[in-house]
Amino acid sequence: MLRVGVMVSGGGTNLQAILDAIDGGSITNASVQVVISNNPGAYALERAKSHGIEAVCLSPKSFPDRAAFNKALLEKVNEYQLDLIVLAGFLVTIPPEMIKEYRGRIINIHPSLIPSFCGVGYYGLKVHEAALARGVKITGATVHYVDEGVDSGPILLQKAVEVKEGDTPEVLQRRVMEEAEWKILPEAINRIANGERSGS
Repeated sequence: MLRVGVMVSGGGTNLQAILDAIDGGSITNASVQVVISNNPGAYALERAKSHGIEAVCLSPKSFPDRAAFNKALLEKVNEYQLDLIVLAGFLVTIPPEMIKEYRGRIINIHPSLIPSFCGVGYYGLKVHEAALARGVKITGATVHYVDEGVDSGPILLQKAVEVKEGDTPEVLQRRVMEEAEWKILPEAINRIANGERSGS
């Protein structure tokens, strides 16, 4: 059984997609052990609690400096003996020590087709604003392994989503979530849990 930890900063819609996929049987051989957020107001923590999953908040603001936070975060993650860490909208830079310790065991969902609209500064609505400003006809989402760079690790899965006439960043964000993110993130976890490491 794959022991999964999910790290999230906001509402937790991707977390919900994972939980629904486990409940529905499209993710097998995996269970979410803990949900960790840097944001005490994150609705994702409520989603975890209502599912009987331990919900932990560690905010960088509660520590004297980033080094102290990084140390506490790694110690907390280590408590759960996780096989896989899933970044599902986690807006905190993962400490290098954690990347080193969990190399090949941290995945992230990014709301574009990497290498487009990714890297430093591209997160949340900013990604969709950039895609619309550039005039692309196709966008999508990517699940990738996390390395020391930003959105630079090996790609597991990608799914394309059509950009439609009249799209606003909010409308496009919703379509990318519904048609891509909520599908390929659970699929990636299921593949890892069942020994299929390669993307499609």
